[in-house]
Amino acid sequence: MIWKGALVSMGSGRRPERVAVIGVGVLGASVGWNLSRQGAEVVLIDARRPGEGVTNGSFAWVNASNKTVRKSYFDLNVAGMAAHRELATAIGPDSWWYPSGHLRWADDPAAATELLATAEMLASWGYRVEVLTGAEARRLEPALVMPGEVPVVWYPDEAWVHGRHLVGRLVDQAVAAGAGLRSGCAVRDIITGTDGGVRTVVLSDGTRLDVDIVVNAAGPSASEVAALVARQLPMRREPGVVTRVDCAPAPIGRVMHAPRIEIRPDGDASVVLHSREIDALIDTGEEVSELARMLHESARNVVPELGDSHIAETRVANRPIPADGFPSVGVVPSVPGYYEAVSHSGITLGPVIGRLLATEIVSGKTDAMLADFRPERFAVPADG
Repeated sequence: MIWKGALVSMGSGRRPERVAVIGVGVLGASVGWNLSRQGAEVVLIDARRPGEGVTNGSFAWVNASNKTVRKSYFDLNVAGMAAHRELATAIGPDSWWYPSGHLRWADDPAAATELLATAEMLASWGYRVEVLTGAEARRLEPALVMPGEVPVVWYPDEAWVHGRHLVGRLVDQAVAAGAGLRSGCAVRDIITGTDGGVRTVVLSDGTRLDVDIVVNAAGPSASEVAALVARQLPMRREPGVVTRVDCAPAPIGRVMHAPRIEIRPDGDASVVLHSREIDALIDTGEEVSELARMLHESARNVVPELGDSHIAETRVANRPIPADGFPSVGVVPSVPGYYEAVSHSGITLGPVIGRLLATEIVSGKTDAMLADFRPERFAVPADG
């Protein structure tokens, strides 16, 4: 393999690391972009086009308000939100970054009480949150239908992202900095040396890439890539369905969680719909078109102006969630040169994981923010 770009020293006259990033969704693109900025020789590899996998089938909501199950995970997501703001300054925010806030409310007393308790806890953690009435929320979003007295939680610092546009921007800049890109090629094998460390990546077209490091950012396929180095990465199977409906103009301007439906804009002329309740029907044999119809109907109950919209696209994707629900990020000590960047909430976490992991690869220094999310917690060998 001839690596594109001039060799850039990484200190003490040492040649740069040769890194293959497998999977070019938001996590892989973020890792590759950060590595290319730090002088590594990078090749980005994806069986599809960059950003066309699970990144393009995500609800793409940037937040930490839904990440309270563990304080360290909440803190990592807060850092992810900050990293997005920094990234928007570094690469430009147009076409991908929409920091318009998030509204959330419930329609039964028990759920509303829980929602307000979470908001109170988040406020005690320093997270910006306000409680509005339904009438006040309608001043932000006039197209909404809701009771005027219902409590609505408002998270002004949250955002949504156009994931495919973000990935495209990161990949373009990484390639301009000297990275290689192999899209439309799957990884067939990873060859290790006598010390067990990675040496060569073999692609489906027969190309062999000599490397020092592999980053597994393959999303739902991460366990299959891990198996190529005799590593067992246990993953959940948790599919989700997302529907985009076309409407001109889009009647809402921000992310919202209404009862049984999640809605966000997707530019000026479409919105994206998701529902955990409808996700639960994916494995019941219900047709995807029927799932999309149910999402559309639920959305029209909250935003009647969507009545004239039409379903443009529906995607079902398996979320990339390690077995315990938390990210797997960093080196796997048993396989020198093999790193993982596998996580649900990749949209929120991509920029911060990309920065932290790239720094770890280049400098060898680990960040305490990732201490609870190291891959070695899944220590069972593939043949065990």
